[in-house]
Amino acid sequence: MKKIFLTIFVVLFATISFAQTAAKRTKEFNLENKVAIQGYDPVAYFTQKKAVKGKKELAVTYEGVIYYFSSQANKEAFTKTPNSFEPQYGGWCAYAMGTNGEKVEINPETFKIVNGKLFLFYNAYFNNTLKSWNKDEVNLIRKAIINWKKFIN
Repeated sequence: MKKIFLTIFVVLFATISFAQTAAKRTKEFNLENKVAIQGYDPVAYFTQKKAVKGKKELAVTYEGVIYYFSSQANKEAFTKTPNSFEPQYGGWCAYAMGTNGEKVEINPETFKIVNGKLFLFYNAYFNNTLKSWNKDEVNLIRKAIINWKKFIN
C-alpha cells in the first residue's frame, strides 16, 4: 500500500513540477505564440553555423516552449539533448542580459556559439550588440547568468 501511495506521490509531484516549469518558461522566455527564436532552428546554429528558418510541421515542444526545425535530423538531435541546443537566457539578447539584466529582443541571425552554448543578440538600427559583447565576453557571461537567475528562480 505504501508503494502505491509513493508512486502516486512521485507521479503527481513530477506532473506539478513540469507544469510549473513549463508555465515559468513560457512566461520568461522570448517567445512569439510560444515559439522560440522566431521560428529559427536551434540545431542549425551548431551544425550549419548559420541561422536557418525552421518549419512548423517539424515542431517540438520542450517544457512549454515550441521549437521549429529545418530537418528531421535536427529535430531528432534536439529531442535527444534539448539543453544542448536551447539559446541562453531564454533567447533574449545576451548582451543586454549581461549589462543590465534586461529582456531585449534579438535578431536571430546575429548569434555566437561559446563553449557549446548558443547566444543571441540584438542587431538593428546600427546597433549590433554582438560587437560590444565580444569586447568583454567573459564578464558579460558571468553577469548574464546572475541576471537570468532572477527571472527563472
